[in-house]
Amino acid sequence: MIELVVLDIAGTTVEEHNAVYEALAGAVRGYGASPTPADIGIWMGADKREAIRGLIQLSGLTVPADPVVEEIHDRFRSLLAQAYRDDPPTPLPGVPEALGLLRAKGVKIALTTGFDHEVAGALLAMIGWSEGVIDALICVDDVRAGRPAPYMIFQAMERTGVVRVGNILVAGDTTRDLEAGANAGAGLVVGVGTGAMGLDALGQAPHTHLLPSVADLPDLLATSGLLAS
Repeated sequence: MIELVVLDIAGTTVEEHNAVYEALAGAVRGYGASPTPADIGIWMGADKREAIRGLIQLSGLTVPADPVVEEIHDRFRSLLAQAYRDDPPTPLPGVPEALGLLRAKGVKIALTTGFDHEVAGALLAMIGWSEGVIDALICVDDVRAGRPAPYMIFQAMERTGVVRVGNILVAGDTTRDLEAGANAGAGLVVGVGTGAMGLDALGQAPHTHLLPSVADLPDLLATSGLLAS
């Protein structure tokens, strides 16, 4: 049986209108970088500070020292906050109901993200998910390396008391989400088509299933006999 479902946030459980990647692009443009959509795609799902360094390097510029990266990251957070004020994020259709059903069946729900706690906490508060919706929130500043490293998934297992990695499901809308799930040894690794990347691209990454949405997870687990009755 699946005991824990580990999910990405932006594009997987929350519709935030691609604001995170637009803010990321805007932040590095302020430093003089000129990221293409393909460049941004490479860093979808990554630690945002790591993404800033990578996008600057892809533009042929020297990667700045950590204090400058932090200034660029602050600019990213400011741009993202403004974008969220202009067009507030919302839970993706059917996702709250799916999470509620899974938790009612005894499945733990953890969210993992390339955001730090300040950004992720504000986002969840904005959509009303601060309490009673998930069992754990793991951010990139909780671990030594973000996706595709599996460390956020292992943190989610530790915080929810799940010890068998084969009894977890990892789902996300980027290839890094799926790579992290595969690197963790998750029993199920599910790509969802609600993000910018799309199912065709996700199909090139390690996975066990591809689904239109996280809203389809309860049916997948029920029909596979992996959800408690």
